Amino acid sequence: MVRNGTLKGGISRIGSYAIASSVTDHCITCTTFNILAPIYNRLDHKDQTSRESDYRAYWLVRNQRILDWLLCERSSIICLQEFWVGNEELVSMYEKRLADAGYINFILARTNNRGDGLLTALHRDYFRVIDHRDLQLNDIGDRVAQLIHVELLFPYSQNRNNNVRQELLIVNTHLLFPHDSSLCLVRLHQVYEILQNVESYQEEHKLNPIPIILCGDWNGSKRGHVYKFLRSQGFVSSYDTAHQYTDTDAQRWVSHRNHRGNICGVDFIWLLNPNRYRKLLKTSWNEAVFGMFKYLLRRASLTASDAFAFLKADSEGDYITYTGFCEALRQLNLAGHPYGLTEEEMKDLWIQADIDGNGVLDYTEFQQRIWNPSRAEDPDQRTDSSSEPQNIVHTIGFSVKNAVLFPTEVEKGMWPEHYSLSDHARLTVVFSPVRMPCSQLIF
Repeated sequence: MVRNGTLKGGISRIGSYAIASSVTDHCITCTTFNILAPIYNRLDHKDQTSRESDYRAYWLVRNQRILDWLLCERSSIICLQEFWVGNEELVSMYEKRLADAGYINFILARTNNRGDGLLTALHRDYFRVIDHRDLQLNDIGDRVAQLIHVELLFPYSQNRNNNVRQELLIVNTHLLFPHDSSLCLVRLHQVYEILQNVESYQEEHKLNPIPIILCGDWNGSKRGHVYKFLRSQGFVSSYDTAHQYTDTDAQRWVSHRNHRGNICGVDFIWLLNPNRYRKLLKTSWNEAVFGMFKYLLRRASLTASDAFAFLKADSEGDYITYTGFCEALRQLNLAGHPYGLTEEEMKDLWIQADIDGNGVLDYTEFQQRIWNPSRAEDPDQRTDSSSEPQNIVHTIGFSVKNAVLFPTEVEKGMWPEHYSLSDHARLTVVFSPVRMPCSQLIF
């Protein structure tokens, strides 16, 4: 399969070499890859009914090549999306080849027999699986997520002592594609629900903070509300960290050419270290919804005073009532339908906006909570820097040592026409373990 530095198909292995040169005995590697389920792969864009799934020779060869790549790279963690769970032959091929190579496999189908799902493979040389959870979001997109709790087994464990935890939470997911702007809230809610499940799992098992790695196809770019929400929770994009890109460097790389022909960066491996500052999850959620609220108001070309007047509606005074606030959410399509905000969520938003608790929002509160909220300190600068008593709990965190997208053209913001493995690029990150104190989760 490997000939003169290329895999069958003529694609350069430079990405694999870059990763291999970064890996030491103490590192782990993580790959996320949306492998394009054959049931969604259009062979002829003029004939929307022609799918790769109808032609065994096509999908079999392509998926064999994908497996060749994955086993050549041999990441410690492999997270695949759009895994064709509905085809027994393909499932068996992946399970056998990955198991023979030393991986423990976890497969989860999307709800309502959508035909595709997730596969997470963990290499036995690196991890002992403590527990795993299948998360069914039961929403409009039938989306799911996998949560796996592992203990690290690689040589760093020789330095083990009684108060150094060497555990890790891994999540694999694939968010809904934003076919229109009304689905942006659904995608945000999917992430919120995943993080709620992670938090509940930590509470249930009485875990001190341990590293969390979120992998997958997030179907949204660095400009989106999901990206800002995860950043507000202390997560960092591993690829951007490795290349020292800022949150505003949105066009430096891409990872997907969608069915509309647009190219964008949507595949991420997020890292949350245990010493990171954590906002209350509900606070981050409310701020994210307010951010979406403001975005929709501004998209309607409303100024601050116009937006305040819109929210006041028929209020008798110069203030916004709860009724007017909820009606505005409905008119902006953020509520009033099955996958919109619930009554409880709207009430929580109102409580956070009503700073003085007098039951109405004046213009100052509108400015402070909705239109021009005070900016939090840069999340990249926030760690728990409190003094360390002798009995402080330590754990293993990670530094990002390297990150590579393949094919390499996507790292320059271009999509190569010759690339045929998927409509997504493959992202691999090298993590190096570091000992660090735990911050305290705020529940």
